[in-house]
Amino acid sequence: MQVTFVSPGSIAAALQVPYGVTAIVGGGGKTTIMQSLAEELAERARVLITTTTHIWVPDWVPVLLNPTAAKVERAFLDHPARPVCVAAPAPSGKLCACEMPMEKLTHLADYVLVESDGAKRLPLKAPASHEPVIPKEARLVLAVAGLDGVGQPISKTAFRPERYAALLHTTEDHIITPRDVAIILHHENGLRKAVEREMRFSIVLNKADNRERVQLATEIAAHIPQSLAERVICTSFKGEDQYVGTD
Repeated sequence: MQVTFVSPGSIAAALQVPYGVTAIVGGGGKTTIMQSLAEELAERARVLITTTTHIWVPDWVPVLLNPTAAKVERAFLDHPARPVCVAAPAPSGKLCACEMPMEKLTHLADYVLVESDGAKRLPLKAPASHEPVIPKEARLVLAVAGLDGVGQPISKTAFRPERYAALLHTTEDHIITPRDVAIILHHENGLRKAVEREMRFSIVLNKADNRERVQLATEIAAHIPQSLAERVICTSFKGEDQYVGTD
């Protein structure tokens, strides 16, 4: 497949994010990607963000804990053109899934963005048996990977390194290649795990902060079968001066 470099602020448009639920899985910047998508979409529509796992409390949006539908409606009126977070408090101090069913959330907002996976801030991820937690209502699943994980040993750069190594049939001291990242991204037990037939699936390669990283994104995309992903994009949040276009 080909990869397209997309600047923040244009990611939702490039991915053609549909109305309804979009689930975000993987590692390497899921929360950053979700924020960028939410802010872009909120310019023209109502956007909710939430989680099916655990996330840190966001400081860039109003946060409602187990709200009623009326409170969500009120938040949109009080904070026009801004996303709203709905969740429940978790014992760890993080947020977890709210009590309101996902289907009901889709009636309160045009877009519902769901962080559906955890990676402990590491660039790469392979899921355990109970992961990811993709809502059945999801229309699009975005698999995220950090390009800074390439060239590093699995043991240092992948969350659940034993699973990552097992899927690649190698050891945890193996140095990750672009092909390795591609395999995990499209593997049915990797980041395509729990993606149903009717769900769209696209890939976001984050931290394309220089020409070398963009080249890595190109190499990763070349190893992804056209039939297994709708789009592959790469992006960077380092600032406009770092953006490097690709064909």
